[in-house]
Amino acid sequence: MAEALRRLPGPARDLLRLAVVALAYYIAARLSLQLALVRGQVTPVWPPTGIALVSILVLGPRVWPAITVAALAVNLPLGPNPLGAGVIALGNTLAPLSAAYLMRATGFRLELDRLRDAASIIIIGALAGMAISASVGSLVLWLSGSVSAGNLAQTWAVWWTGDAMGVLLVAPFLLSFWPRAEAAPLTLRRGAELVALLVAVGVVTFIVFQNRLRLEYVVFPLIMLAAFRFRLRGAAPAALIASGVAVTVAVAGGGPFATESLLQKMVTLQIFNVFVALTSFVLASYVDTRERQEHLSRLYLAARLSNEV
Repeated sequence: MAEALRRLPGPARDLLRLAVVALAYYIAARLSLQLALVRGQVTPVWPPTGIALVSILVLGPRVWPAITVAALAVNLPLGPNPLGAGVIALGNTLAPLSAAYLMRATGFRLELDRLRDAASIIIIGALAGMAISASVGSLVLWLSGSVSAGNLAQTWAVWWTGDAMGVLLVAPFLLSFWPRAEAAPLTLRRGAELVALLVAVGVVTFIVFQNRLRLEYVVFPLIMLAAFRFRLRGAAPAALIASGVAVTVAVAGGGPFATESLLQKMVTLQIFNVFVALTSFVLASYVDTRERQEHLSRLYLAARLSNEV
């Protein structure tokens, strides 16, 4: 397949990339809307932001038309009017573009194997970058009369947290597929161990969210184990699975969400999602950094010993 892509003419290859990015963005958005706490309106996690950010980081800023077109297709039936949907789509494009540019400027690496990379994707990619899309979208809704001035801050906060969580959960998952020269090969035995860990994360998360004892953080040791054993390629999918199960239970109104209001559900979910994301890829980056430092120390010690001999 890769060889077939390389044989395509340059324009055809670029067009295919744009189509894939747009389709991935649109499908992720439609699926996310099916898991909205208020149907078609309030989504605690917005995966398209993570897809858009990684697409720009990997393929470059030239993929922005695909993001804009897909965002427009998503927002046209949801926006206050076609003009408002267009402005929201531009905001959804400008946010990952700005975040990717600043992340690249600070030396971000796609391997996400350093603590500074983890800090970059959290601070620049999620917290700062997604404030752009939240600000543009909220202002459009306010100016169009869809949201009152009194609800503007709440609308911005819900929009921002959903977009930021999309980056924190989806972007590391997609980057976990990026090839890494120093990564240990995933043998049949290790692959089976990884699958068993991910299944355990999903099952345990589902069980703890079926009661009202507030035991949801029992799943964290499994996510930490996935990070220690498999680094990003174990931590990122574990975090995404745990978050997906939690959101599904919240939409169904089960467990601790049965008696909670919309605001309480959002707070419960987002606190859980934030700690899941930080526990997963930040821990994986920390372990990578420590291993690299220990390896360099051993090389330095070996060099000194050889010089003394």
